[in-house]
Amino acid sequence: MKIAITGKGGVGKTTFSAMLSRIYADEGYRVLSVDADPDANLALALGFPKELMDEIVPISEMKNLVAERTNAPAGSFGKMFKMNPKVDDIPDRYCKEYNGVRLLTMGTVDTGGSGCVCPEHVLLKRLTSHLILQNKDVVIMDMEAGIEHLARGTAQGVDAFIVVVEPGERSLQTYRKVKKLGEDIGVKKVLVVGNKIRNKDDENFIINNVQNGECLGFIYYNEEVINSDRSNLSPYDNSIKTVEEIKYIKQKLQGGI
Repeated sequence: MKIAITGKGGVGKTTFSAMLSRIYADEGYRVLSVDADPDANLALALGFPKELMDEIVPISEMKNLVAERTNAPAGSFGKMFKMNPKVDDIPDRYCKEYNGVRLLTMGTVDTGGSGCVCPEHVLLKRLTSHLILQNKDVVIMDMEAGIEHLARGTAQGVDAFIVVVEPGERSLQTYRKVKKLGEDIGVKKVLVVGNKIRNKDDENFIINNVQNGECLGFIYYNEEVINSDRSNLSPYDNSIKTVEEIKYIKQKLQGGI
């Protein structure tokens, strides 16, 4: 099963990605959690210790690996390089594991423009395609904020998009854009998780503004989750109530895919 988790910035998608990954791992699944957000902090949300986080190097920054797999120096423009580099061994060789979750940090390419076709970009896109089309694990991808990844088609082939939303119009506007672009690249399931919910009015606002049957459930506003971030702790280890809410969402997710 491959899930891409998205939403506008600040809605809590990284926290949700991390907690869902930990739940699957605790249930005995082989979990690969992919940090595909340029502002990478999934390791922290997963509870990785500092010494292990310090060892993480994003794939896009592994210049020797990029050069080896594409047959071109990293950062090359206007030169010949492989468009189908070997990537199948990268997850096992370069991921870091803690609490039963394997983490792969993708990184980003600073291109100065949206039309980049450079060795780093080619390697990342090829690796993403491998993860979602070939990998047999539970793959949970924490995507960048917004919808740019959909426009590039880098999440094509996932079983579902989960859009994390807040009870507000700006957040739901992102959901509608994700739904439209997801359909354009063949993603048939676009589902919603409501986060930072305060009351039934917040729940009803989301239910009334998404397509029938697409809302998986709600995560209520919880200061324990906020305090875990301030204390540099994983929210999974700091909030039993939120864990139970996400377990319910996971059950509905598995029933809907």
